[in-house]
Amino acid sequence: MVFTTVVNLIRSRGPDEFWRKRKIFKLAAHFQGRKRNCYSIAIRYVHRALVYATKGRQLKKQDMANLWDTRIVAGCEQHGISYNNFREGLARSNILLNRKTLADLACWEPYTFKALTNVANAKCKEDELGEIKALRLPLDVITNKKGR
Repeated sequence: MVFTTVVNLIRSRGPDEFWRKRKIFKLAAHFQGRKRNCYSIAIRYVHRALVYATKGRQLKKQDMANLWDTRIVAGCEQHGISYNNFREGLARSNILLNRKTLADLACWEPYTFKALTNVANAKCKEDELGEIKALRLPLDVITNKKGR
């Protein structure tokens, strides 16, 4: 940097300050008014926006988990099995699918989800778990227990 006067040399804090402020102003580019142009105000609002962004990411994860649970419970009710018996029957049948996958199947692949509920229902009846509603099971459900 070339300074024509001593006053400019004294007031300059070097390139570090320029880039530090530039980072804040880039993050504040979509704000309105002095929140966008004034550094001391912009830094407060940028910090606040970053805090809300962090909270928003956490809330998004919680919302998606709740949506998955709702879809799975609705699919289970549609096919006459409780959510707990469904999960327990799948676990005992060594079908290890996470909630997101089960929710996608319940929403977009109803025949596949029905097959899973039939397998879980058959396993629950086989192991005599809980109270099972009377459903007609297809003959092609295969279980690994012999003699029944």
